[in-house]
Amino acid sequence: MIQDELNRFDRSLAILILLQSRKRVTAAFLAERFSVSLRTVYRDIRSLEAAGVPIMGEAGMGYTLMEGYRLPPVMFTREEAASFIAAEKLMQQFTDVALGASFVSAVNKLKSVLRGSEKDWIAALEGKIWARPITEARKELPNVLETLFGSIAEQLQVSMEYHAMTASEPTLRQIEPVGVFHEQAHWYLYAYCHLRKDYRQFRTDRIKAISITQVPFSQTHSDFRRPVPGTYSGPREKVVLTVKKELARFLNSEKKYYGIVSEEVCGDEMRMEFQCPMPLEGMARWFLMFGDHARILEPEILRQKVRELAAKNIERLAP
Repeated sequence: MIQDELNRFDRSLAILILLQSRKRVTAAFLAERFSVSLRTVYRDIRSLEAAGVPIMGEAGMGYTLMEGYRLPPVMFTREEAASFIAAEKLMQQFTDVALGASFVSAVNKLKSVLRGSEKDWIAALEGKIWARPITEARKELPNVLETLFGSIAEQLQVSMEYHAMTASEPTLRQIEPVGVFHEQAHWYLYAYCHLRKDYRQFRTDRIKAISITQVPFSQTHSDFRRPVPGTYSGPREKVVLTVKKELARFLNSEKKYYGIVSEEVCGDEMRMEFQCPMPLEGMARWFLMFGDHARILEPEILRQKVRELAAKNIERLAP
């Protein structure tokens, strides 16, 4: 019973901190965040109101704190501070220069409010946490992510020069960024492209120039949950592969981007069917990564594309 009350108190405090950090919070968001029922959320909100916290709620809109209400300064535990130190190492290596520098500045402010003993505890950790850089820092264009974040927050279009993998020269794009995500050692941008009149995915290291315009977004975009099969509206091709079962489990994240629609165990192989976006260049290059443990059942055009790429590789490797 005592532990239940402690959990309830910790959750109520966390809800109060969330209400202070966001303009509006829905009951559904709080239920998902704390893995509790909506009924429990309603009870916690009522408890906060009974304690004198001025919470305003509107059906279908969520909860918000009365303007001007603030919690007293919140102190971090040393474990919470340590999580920021680990994040700092990652931010310096996994983001662009400008965003990494901003995070370092934020962490320094955090350290300044720690007690003396906690500062010593954190200092003992700092030199023992290290992250290997996965990409070369782009000093010639250090603010790509920072610019995209500003665009998303202010709902202003972005102008950029983008060099696609299959293009000989960069093209000028006017885009409306929807979200960014990190995968396979790269940052990606998901945005509505006015040049293509459709949603597109861009790799940020292929952006050659970027700036925020003063042109507002022309469309209302759905909540970003990372691109999923079905957001691409262009032509597709049915692709069927068989992959060794012991290898198939390592393809879970990538296969979604190539439009996986079904999987079936066939002996010691996994049969995978895709509705793959055209052209099949990307699928062919992906297949070469594990092709010695897989077969292409269809289409023939994909087999031919893989043969062409393999032949080029052999030619380049020749003495």
